[in-house]
Amino acid sequence: MKSAVIRQVKTMSMSCDKVGNLLLVRFATEGASDVGVFVPASIVFFLIKNLPVNQDPTLQPPPPGPQISEWDWQNPNIPRAAFVQCKVLPGKISMTFNLDRKPDLTVVLDRSNVELMRQIMLAYSEELIDLDA
Repeated sequence: MKSAVIRQVKTMSMSCDKVGNLLLVRFATEGASDVGVFVPASIVFFLIKNLPVNQDPTLQPPPPGPQISEWDWQNPNIPRAAFVQCKVLPGKISMTFNLDRKPDLTVVLDRSNVELMRQIMLAYSEELIDLDA
């Protein structure tokens, strides 16, 4: 059994593929290098439906995320998520991505990063194909 790598997220960036079936998520983490994950549209639509919407008008956005380049899309070392499990913690959410060829990745997102993720995924939902709809 693979053990999970755990990372505290500072900020993130996302990009949609040309076909509309994947998002590339690049997490900038505390005390470690950035990590990238290909997230299928089915997971994106699940998260859009289930991530809590921010209710705090004073919530500050996280810093700008890492750049995503064409190399990131071509990089053979970036794994693909098969599914995600989420756990709500006080003031944050833990997401464990089951990856196809690396140890599972658990990212811990504070409220501002959860809202950033929700808003970016919602914006990309127009470009993604929801095969479960």
